[in-house]
Amino acid sequence: MQRFRRLVAAIALAATATTTVAACGGGDNGDSNDAKVLKLWHYESENSAMGVGWNRAIELFKSEHPGVEVRFERKAFEQIQQNAGMIINSSEGPDIMEYNKGNATAGLLSSQGLLADLSSEADKRGWAGKLSPSLQTTARYSDKGVMGSGKWFGVPNYGEYVTVYYNKDLFQSNGVKVPTTMAEMTAAMDTFVGKGVTPLGMAGAEYPAGQLFYQLALSKGDRQFVDNYQLYKNPVDFKADPLKYGADTFAQWVQKGYVAKNSASLKAEDMGTAFIGGKVPMIVSGSWWYGRFKTEMKANWDTFLFPGNTLQAGSSGNLWVVPENSKAKSLAYDFIDITLRPEIQDLIGNNGGVPVAADASKISDPKDRKLIEDFNTVSKSDGLAFYPDWPVPGYYDVLVSGFQGLINGSKSPDQVLDTIAKPYADGVKEITGK
Repeated sequence: MQRFRRLVAAIALAATATTTVAACGGGDNGDSNDAKVLKLWHYESENSAMGVGWNRAIELFKSEHPGVEVRFERKAFEQIQQNAGMIINSSEGPDIMEYNKGNATAGLLSSQGLLADLSSEADKRGWAGKLSPSLQTTARYSDKGVMGSGKWFGVPNYGEYVTVYYNKDLFQSNGVKVPTTMAEMTAAMDTFVGKGVTPLGMAGAEYPAGQLFYQLALSKGDRQFVDNYQLYKNPVDFKADPLKYGADTFAQWVQKGYVAKNSASLKAEDMGTAFIGGKVPMIVSGSWWYGRFKTEMKANWDTFLFPGNTLQAGSSGNLWVVPENSKAKSLAYDFIDITLRPEIQDLIGNNGGVPVAADASKISDPKDRKLIEDFNTVSKSDGLAFYPDWPVPGYYDVLVSGFQGLINGSKSPDQVLDTIAKPYADGVKEITGK
């Protein structure tokens, strides 16, 4: 991404493992010769929801393609993020690869002609019917690499979204009920503050501060705002709502003690471990934390959608992309199709992931099921609003710097908005020429 999961991904996938699997199924590569090898790269850990699901997909692929060898390599997120163009343009690169969605990543490579056009396969195999409009946004790119329209250059098979994690034990011991409106949310935080508890864990040195700002802005935004901000449909005024509301309200939350001023220097890992350790009642962050909390949390906990919002930060997960110079395109398309089957989607869901095409009733754990049902609620209502750092390359660092200043009090809301407005405008102009 520059995207909000990068710290978690980098930690989980720091080690690079390579596995060669002898497959047992045959296939056609869509070129002049039949391919006998499928080179597959991704960066999900083996015991993650996606890792478990995709391992099973490899098994199914093997059984359906006699004579084909699958050469799987597990890479680190940063390794692919930093070198994708070079990797994909190499004869040693993969035939199919997990890659980050968005204008600055998959969009950039598609505009450079490095990714295969998947549009005909999406139509033929019914992929569009399995993905909501907001999920399709990150799969399709214009000739300039802007997401949301044009040809298919990637296919997601899991989703992610920002939600509120809360410690049920701390809520109960402090007499706080789960809020369903913003007024109830602020009342709950007032109760915690009154008892000497900082209600909201935060990390100003990485993505969580930007997520909170965006969630607050989205509470006053609509789909037109998202299209303007993310897809450049119309100019964006950073000194007007909803962005002004987001910055102003964030500053008020710091002043009221909802967010600790010393969290400006904290990283996402600090925030996550504080929640795991029962030191904060709530954090606003992504579904990618879910599996870890499920494994490590000793206290009772659960999630609820950011109160009152019809739009939530979130999107499809990363994409399966096929390099244009792949010699096994047809095999790659077959593998993508397998990962969208109900068996694989349910497996992802039953291991704490957020599948894009699962039947929530098939998910056995009630907490897992709620995570997926909340995502489905947002996705089906076209409520996924992507992430605030997506619009232009390099914007992640701009947002981090701006909101660190807001938390530690060195910048006013207007100063922060000035700080983040110019790089946005410059980036949009470079991309669109306008």
